[in-house]
Amino acid sequence: MDQKEIAGLVSVVIVLVLVAIIITLFTVFVRRKNKLLEEQEQAKKAFEKELSEIQIEIREETLRNISWELHDNIGQLMTLAKIQVQMAKNRPDSLEEVADTIGKGITELRTLSKLINPDALKSLNLLEALNLEIERFNRLEFIKSTFTVEGEYEDIGNKKEIIIFRILQEFFSNTIKHSKASHLNVVVKYTSEKLIITAEDDGIGFSSDTDFSGIGMKNMKNRAKVINANFEIYSEENKGTSLKLQYDFESKLV
Repeated sequence: MDQKEIAGLVSVVIVLVLVAIIITLFTVFVRRKNKLLEEQEQAKKAFEKELSEIQIEIREETLRNISWELHDNIGQLMTLAKIQVQMAKNRPDSLEEVADTIGKGITELRTLSKLINPDALKSLNLLEALNLEIERFNRLEFIKSTFTVEGEYEDIGNKKEIIIFRILQEFFSNTIKHSKASHLNVVVKYTSEKLIITAEDDGIGFSSDTDFSGIGMKNMKNRAKVINANFEIYSEENKGTSLKLQYDFESKLV
């Protein structure tokens, strides 16, 4: 075999090796691409499933709030107005008190009507929904609450905002029902890169040895994970509990 034949054979071998490498790389690329697409599809389905469950939970929570306010808050105002009207028969000068009580009842009904409207929460952004929630706590004297916004509002999408709202609503519910706290402070901060939310109460807290595996805690963690947000809970006995949630604006899920 002369040098030309050897060179030709080497060239063919090199070409075959290169073709084999290219085919292998292309196969690996296609497999990884398909796996990535499959993971994205699974993440999207998990997101939509979680969102559907959250929307049902928010509706149920809303109905509970409406029932409570109608029975205990507005019902009490109307009962008081009825008593005042009966007393006004003998004291005409007290009619102003009657008008004031009825006025409060009307204001409460108007506020409540925002929740009754099924499209109301959908049309609210995260800040508006949180502000309504905090106002309700103060109005009904559940807990003294403050709400602070730092930076300019950044729209991250209605679906993600609904999930974040539900995470916070879960924390608020635990604070009001179990923490024995007198104050709740919520801060929403927008930077150029991320959304940072902190919520803290001054309740009884719990020790670091406590098992954080309750359904509420699991739900909050899982929901934060669904939108690729960092979520942490801090607590110490007799020193309250705090939540911190961070969402990067570059995080794109759906």
